[in-house]
Amino acid sequence: MDNRWENNTENGMRLEDEELSVERIFENTEVPSWRKQLTMRAFAVSFLLSVMFCFTIMKLNLTIGIIPSLNIPAGLLGFFFVKTWTKLLEKSGMLKLPFTRQENTVIQTCVVASSGISFSGGFGSYLTGMSERVAKQLGEAKYGLDYKNPEIGWMISFLFVVSFLGLFSVLPLRKTMIIDFKLTYPSGTATAHLINSFHTPEGAELAKKQVRELGKFYTFSFLWGFFQWFFTAGDDCGFSNFPIFGLKAYENTFFFDFSATFVGVGMICPHIVNVSILVGGILSWGILWPLIETRKGDWYSADLDPHSLQGLQGYKVFIGIAMILGDGLYNFFKVFSRTLAGLFNKIQLRNASMQIPVVEHSSPVGKSLSYDNQRRTQLFLKDKIPTWFAIGGYFTLAAVSTAILPQIFHQLKWYNLIVIYVFAPSLAFCNAFGCGLTDWSLASTYGKLAIFTIGAWAGASHGGTLAGLAACGVMMNIVSTASDIMQDFKTGYLTLASPRSMFVSQVIGTAMGCVISPCVFWVFYEAFPDLGLPTSEYPVPFATVYYNMAKLGVEGFSALPKECLKLCYGFFAASIFINLIRDGLGKKRSWFIPLPMAMALPFYLGSYFAIDMCVGSLILFVWQKINRAKADAFWPAVASGLICGDGNWSLPSSVLALVGVKPPICMKFLSRATNTKFDKYLGS
Repeated sequence: MDNRWENNTENGMRLEDEELSVERIFENTEVPSWRKQLTMRAFAVSFLLSVMFCFTIMKLNLTIGIIPSLNIPAGLLGFFFVKTWTKLLEKSGMLKLPFTRQENTVIQTCVVASSGISFSGGFGSYLTGMSERVAKQLGEAKYGLDYKNPEIGWMISFLFVVSFLGLFSVLPLRKTMIIDFKLTYPSGTATAHLINSFHTPEGAELAKKQVRELGKFYTFSFLWGFFQWFFTAGDDCGFSNFPIFGLKAYENTFFFDFSATFVGVGMICPHIVNVSILVGGILSWGILWPLIETRKGDWYSADLDPHSLQGLQGYKVFIGIAMILGDGLYNFFKVFSRTLAGLFNKIQLRNASMQIPVVEHSSPVGKSLSYDNQRRTQLFLKDKIPTWFAIGGYFTLAAVSTAILPQIFHQLKWYNLIVIYVFAPSLAFCNAFGCGLTDWSLASTYGKLAIFTIGAWAGASHGGTLAGLAACGVMMNIVSTASDIMQDFKTGYLTLASPRSMFVSQVIGTAMGCVISPCVFWVFYEAFPDLGLPTSEYPVPFATVYYNMAKLGVEGFSALPKECLKLCYGFFAASIFINLIRDGLGKKRSWFIPLPMAMALPFYLGSYFAIDMCVGSLILFVWQKINRAKADAFWPAVASGLICGDGNWSLPSSVLALVGVKPPICMKFLSRATNTKFDKYLGS
């Protein structure tokens, strides 16, 4: 979520020179061949963790759309499960293969690849935005071209034909980006250091303690989810109606709903993100929307449906879109320019190191590689993946996709796809390179560009809205998986995992995700008939945002309510201006400037999750003040336990909803004024 970035590459190189040799610790440990790194137990554990994380990510997707990194719990739980299993086998004398850090890396890669499909698959954005539920609530769906309802068959087929292209698009560049350019990939590097530490005696002991903490808070969070279900009956009767602000409690959007998930997310997200969300909620629901409502009858008709885009709902959606687009475009150009500058510098350095010395100049003195780098480079280059395999795989998948996708989406033509697949490798490279420098993936921004370009190309009369959303899905999957696989190659490089095992693990994990994610989404979709509606427990806020982006790209500004365009221009400019101020002040002095993207989230969704996330920040802040060492060691495990426990409760709660079981007790919190009115009503 944090839009800040910095040059991590040079800093990482300096730190690497100064740190103690990691590979000296594992010098006497044999590195298994790439085939032995791919074990059945690794993929069995990966499948179980993928299902667990998929429910967690799906719940976040369908509620607030903020997805924190789950790399740490994936690596931690993968280590715990396999380590426990191998210890049992070792005691019984049946252990044949020891558990290695390379196998741990395979598990982490597979789980992240699988659960990542829950995001890039668009279940919380473009895919749900295609549905009839979203189109009808916005007064659309006049023709069959305007929507496509989710179905298991076409969702799985769609993901299978688009999710693997990104893996092949940047595969030939793995050596260039990891070894020649020495890109940092901060998340991949952090994951590698975590896995390396697990397989040392001290790290293994700490991992056990972290797993215990994760397990305790997972259990607490799961039981708390059951308790909330048992004593509530949704938004009309439950904890979610607990207003704590006096700002008119506008549509009950200011309240603390005791969500363990959002508290955990708040612990993971930087403090500035949580505060920015709260500021955005106060600005929109506390000030802006009440002021616009006073213009009812002037700016928009007083008789409109509450969810009509011609009324207040239109201001909520499109002003939020304006801020998201302003922030997204600013960061796109910032990261893109950073990418080009970094690429130019890397090429210059590479060319300089390859100069042929002449008589007049001394031979360039290359810096001798450290033992760690020598060992890692040697094994990284050992198991090569042929370039012809990568190029052939991309063209084959592109051809299959071009043939199949128009059968799924009749509005998306074969020539639209050819244009996408011609430009996609370049964009995938830019996203993977930029992610290596900044740890910031612009997958959603590239998806939005596809929405506007393909949607406008198709036109309104030929289903441009749906064509744009489908094109968004194609582009997002390609550029997202491209950066993911490079992160995994970096992790594998630092843990001596073979590039071949990383690639196979990524492919298997992606295949798992293409089946697991649609099935999990289908459980939610069938269990909650109001999914996607603003009043639902699962409003899927970005589905409406993406649908309206596609509609805006096709039809222009004609559908906006009165004065909405001026407000959109103002907030678009404000979003860029705030980012300029943040970058101008620098990292140390911009800590109090809110993030526009985070501010935009509650504009449409409401502020009910802002309090929970701020509570998470407050807990972490106080914990660090009391005992910083313990907090830094265990807060990721605590936060992950809260998120995963509450997220996994959504499975039994969805099953109960499917079979028609309702909570037995209804509990409701009311404000004092409302309670007084209620008592008078009962007394009469």
